[in-house]
Amino acid sequence: MASFETTGTLKVKMDTQVVSEKFSKREFVLTTDAGSNYPQHVTFQLTQDKCSLIDSFQQGDEMKVSFNVRGREWNGPNGIRYFNTLEAWRIEKAQAGSSSAPSSSAPRQETYTAPTSSPAAGPVEDDLPF
Repeated sequence: MASFETTGTLKVKMDTQVVSEKFSKREFVLTTDAGSNYPQHVTFQLTQDKCSLIDSFQQGDEMKVSFNVRGREWNGPNGIRYFNTLEAWRIEKAQAGSSSAPSSSAPRQETYTAPTSSPAAGPVEDDLPF
């Protein structure tokens, strides 16, 4: 499963909800793209032992959130519905000068340009046997 990172400002921090004996969750809202005309207010969820990760943060704090995207299907009385959850697994203070645009933590693809021969530089030597 791919994991993602984004930075932003903590807008809302909710209390932990105990759903059952074995499951608890806590939600928080992060404002991203705050400098744009259309800032985004994104809800994240912490579960189980991760609920306390946000305790040391206050509204207005800049933070970097690492998260996974989770999806599920629910077959209810009005038919099948699909839900997504952004499940945070690491929260840390944002470093000064970091961008608030979402980014993937997957390795960046680098482009490769094959060398070409030019009359001035001479031919490119090829060490392949075929």
